[in-house]
Amino acid sequence: MKFVNKIKDFEGLITEGFFVGWQNPPSSETLKKILINSQHYVLAIENDKLVGFINAISDKTLSAYIPLLEVLPEYKGRGIGSELLSRMEKELSHYYMVDISCDDNIVPFYEKHGFRRNNSMYIRNYDKQSGSVSE
Repeated sequence: MKFVNKIKDFEGLITEGFFVGWQNPPSSETLKKILINSQHYVLAIENDKLVGFINAISDKTLSAYIPLLEVLPEYKGRGIGSELLSRMEKELSHYYMVDISCDDNIVPFYEKHGFRRNNSMYIRNYDKQSGSVSE
């Protein structure tokens, strides 16, 4: 298993199987676009397969937000998510605030890594969940 964060590392990667349970999951091509357009990302790769990833967007000054941390179902329980989060925390350590919004069942994972519970508000447009956004 290797952990990388360079655009060249996307070449030839198998990027399928993420966003399990999503009503309108992003395609592999949209996933690549999400990661490439993020200020920060870390990939977990085994052979030629993407098995996990994390990304962050920021104002490059004070704050960062981690919108996605995903590990393929068959790779869960191996510490990959923890390693991705740890590497991202190091990458974002110079920011005042790093925020994550997550479902209640994921809260213990983030608490284990030093994050604290907070209130979060959101709007979700599920018909746009696949990432089909016109520019």
